[in-house]
Parts: sequence; C-alpha cells; structure tokens
Amino acid sequence: MKPIRFHSWNVSPDEASAIQLNLRDKVVIKPLLDDIRLVAGTSIIIDPGAETIHATFVVLRFPDLELVERHGISEKILFPYVRGLLAFREGPSIMKLMKRVVHKPDVVLFHSHGLAHPRRFGLATHLGVLFDIPSIGVADRVLIGTHDYIDSEKGHHAPLMYNGDEIGLVLRTKSDVNPVVISVGHKVDLFTTMEFTLESVTGYRQPEPIRQAHLAAIAQGNGEEIDIDVGGNQTSLF
Repeated sequence: MKPIRFHSWNVSPDEASAIQLNLRDKVVIKPLLDDIRLVAGTSIIIDPGAETIHATFVVLRFPDLELVERHGISEKILFPYVRGLLAFREGPSIMKLMKRVVHKPDVVLFHSHGLAHPRRFGLATHLGVLFDIPSIGVADRVLIGTHDYIDSEKGHHAPLMYNGDEIGLVLRTKSDVNPVVISVGHKVDLFTTMEFTLESVTGYRQPEPIRQAHLAAIAQGNGEEIDIDVGGNQTSLF
C-alpha cells in the first residue's frame, strides 16, 4: 500500500492541529462498496514504562474472516500524549505497517476515532485520507459528544451528537456489553459503517479485524514474531 498524501510527523502540537484542519476537506463520505473481499484491522498497545509503542495491522478475508496477512512493529514513542492528537503519536507506526501490506484491503477498521473528533479528523480519518482508502473508526469510548440511552441488545444504537451534528454512533455490538463508538473515517458513510461493523463481529465486543490486531499487539509486546502472509490460513489466527 502506498499513501497519496504526505506531511511531516515531526511537528509541534499546534502544527499537528493545523495539519488536521488543512486535510479534513479531503474527507469523502459515501456508501461503502458492497463487494468487500479483504478487511483490515489495526491496534496499538503503549508500554509507558519503556516508552514504546507496539502497533499491528492485520488483513482478513471477508466474510469468512480468515487471516491473509499480519504485520507488527515496536518502536519508541516520539510524540507526547495530547488529547485529539493520537494520530501523531500512533499514526507513524501504523503507516509503516500499511506500507508493508501486499494484499490491499478494501476497507480498514481502525481502533480509534474518525469524524467523532474535536476537529473531525481522528486517526481513522487521518490515515484513510493519506492512503485514500475506505476507513472506519471503532473506539472504546466517547471522545466528544453526547448520546441517548441505548438498549442492552446487540444492534441497538444511538446517534452521537456534538453541537447539533451527528458525528458518529454509539453501537451495541454484543448484548449486555458496553457499546463501541463508530464513526466515518474516509470513503464510507455512517449507515454502511454501522452495517459493516456488525457484519465483522463474531461474538466479541470488538469487530474481528480489530480483535485480531489487538491480540497480535499483545504478542508483539511480548516479543513474539507475528509477521506472516498466509493467504487465508485460519489456524494462524490468535
């Protein structure tokens, strides 16, 4: 995979915010295509004691969700934690992994926010725009906005609202388990984002591509060799 847009990652927080604002008009919102054959997921684990980031990128076949390709990297954290600027802390590592990918996915699920972000440009949107690839943000908690109560059954959801705008959905992906926050990244719309997220769930809270990436990140952090290109060998999943 190759990006089509570039910028420096070695910037100050103020410069990082400006980059987000300058790029957000590149976001495209449209329905996700029906013919999805490959889906990717990303995950990050931070080891604050070692000041190290463990990043993973996993490609699965869809709809059977068999492993096709998996990559990981561990490197020093170079950008401080700043609310709303996680793309500059985590993005460079994920971008390196995306450049390694041989089997280009049709859509990427990022374990982060997309448009549900103070500047409407979270990590899922940021890397989606840089690579011009359909992307979806799936986050564990609300960053900005409010929502109404949602029922405890899988599939129930409520709009995430901020300043009168619908910026995402709070979606129950598993009954009686905390919901996730989904939002448009790039080249998707909110309805197909919800549909595809639910289609990618296999009984856990997180969609399977992100769950597999998270398990891979744990292994990466433990020093295991996780890079693999098997073309669809289910036994290589965690």
